[in-house]
Amino acid sequence: MHEMIKRKVKTMLEGRDPAHDFHHIMRVYKNAKLIGRREGTNMEILLPAVLLHDLVVYPKRSATSSKSSDESADLAENILQIHGYPQDQINQISYCIRAHSYSKGLVPASLEGRILQDADRLDALGAIGIARTFSVGGSENRTFYNANDPFCRSDRGLDDMQWTLDHFQTKLLKLKDLMHTRTAKKIAQERTKFMMLFIRQLQKEI
Repeated sequence: MHEMIKRKVKTMLEGRDPAHDFHHIMRVYKNAKLIGRREGTNMEILLPAVLLHDLVVYPKRSATSSKSSDESADLAENILQIHGYPQDQINQISYCIRAHSYSKGLVPASLEGRILQDADRLDALGAIGIARTFSVGGSENRTFYNANDPFCRSDRGLDDMQWTLDHFQTKLLKLKDLMHTRTAKKIAQERTKFMMLFIRQLQKEI
């Protein structure tokens, strides 16, 4: 069943931006399987939720950005119904998708929801997190950094809608402290250390 959903999602995401394409889905899927096996969870809820969690992604600048997870959940419910999932499972999977969004600021009530959130956030960290961050910044035509104060050491105020580097301080470096599972916390610590090395190297270069 998962393979059929996987093929459906791959088709739906053709042409998607690199930060939210099918490769992103599969990295989150890999993270979720690792966390789920170590923490113990219902994979029949977790894995479909991972595959379907980003069916709709609006640009961060868009006024509809906050609706991405809800609209993804709506689409996911339709797909799961077509594939014959029981309504109880559909409800649980849909909940995970609705609750996973960073912008909503929710702590999911279910373990599967928390693992989806962890697995998705891990893909915003480390080497792939850096690549995704600058990919999104480029697609939205943001400058790499504030030339007068790249690392925001003054009181200018962080603005990651204008300067991509500011996103590290507004969100990415905070994620390690927002992980729910022990497995994700350990991975997040390692990936955050790598990002700090990148920032130190960038500091030397600019």
